[in-house]
Amino acid sequence: MTVAEGVFYLIAAVAIIGAIGVVTVPNVVHAAMFLVVSLLAVAGFYILLSNEFLALTQVLVYAGGIAILIMFGLMLTRGSELPTVSTGAQWPAAIIVTLAIAAVLLTAVVDSDWPRDAGEVTYVSIQSLGMTLFREWLLPFEIASVILLVALIGAVVLSRQEEGEA
Repeated sequence: MTVAEGVFYLIAAVAIIGAIGVVTVPNVVHAAMFLVVSLLAVAGFYILLSNEFLALTQVLVYAGGIAILIMFGLMLTRGSELPTVSTGAQWPAAIIVTLAIAAVLLTAVVDSDWPRDAGEVTYVSIQSLGMTLFREWLLPFEIASVILLVALIGAVVLSRQEEGEA
């Protein structure tokens, strides 16, 4: 095993632990923090793929922006006062489905022919990436930012109405 493979497995373990933490902890604030851990691990994958621009974008936009927006939304709407998730009758079915999905994924990974050396690396310049982002994907990007802004304003309005300040 090479050093790169060892780092990959370490980052993969962190990403999986973060993802499991998101869906298993009863506190929504802790779940949001596990989401940040998982998103930062994805940025680590980008660094392993020698794509520092996407890693930085992952950290700034997802781990930084969206996760912080979730945290502010939880704080403003008193998300920590929500009832905690209790164990119910769905756990046996969830475990069976989880094991089935894990078996399918493991079979796909084991049966696949993974190339060791893909040949030359295709380099994409930051300039061409920026031109594509701001020409072809500008409208979806702006729509997502407006939706997030509306959600944050709605959280502020809801929190003020609960306190009687509106």
